[in-house]
Amino acid sequence: MSLIGKPAPSWSGTAYFSGEQALISSNTLSGKWYVLYWYPLDFTFVCPTEIRGFQALLEDFEDDGVTVIGASTDSFFSHNAWFADRAIFADEITHPVLADTSHAVTRAFGVLKEEAGVAYRATVIVDPQGIVRSVAINDLDAGRAPSETLRTVQALQSGGLCGADWKKGDEFAS
Repeated sequence: MSLIGKPAPSWSGTAYFSGEQALISSNTLSGKWYVLYWYPLDFTFVCPTEIRGFQALLEDFEDDGVTVIGASTDSFFSHNAWFADRAIFADEITHPVLADTSHAVTRAFGVLKEEAGVAYRATVIVDPQGIVRSVAINDLDAGRAPSETLRTVQALQSGGLCGADWKKGDEFAS
């Protein structure tokens, strides 16, 4: 069953945020656009490419008033150790990454691969009214392009009809 057009589930949890533990929740994001993206596991090979991709576009998301939150079912301590590895993450990860060890948030959004106990590669865009506007889910092996998430949220914010490959500033479809 799709979450599109429905209120996002209420959620809260501990996140890695620039090396510190931070409580983050849907309540703290009330009235804001946010992107919540999941990846399966720390200390893997595809996941850091996505995390670095979201980090590289963080300023663009922020310019559009969008908060970016990563998430996995790993612990804060796992996140902290992994993100400190400068061979993998040359630049600091400055957006929060949820440590959903209870799987409650991952399960609430329907993106938990139950038999493995890990999240699918999922991306959810929520508007300031708390309504889910986009959901994209990949199986574990296929990474996603954070630039497409940025393009999608910009299209949703634009208020117009946005065709394939539409970019911010382009004409709307008529």
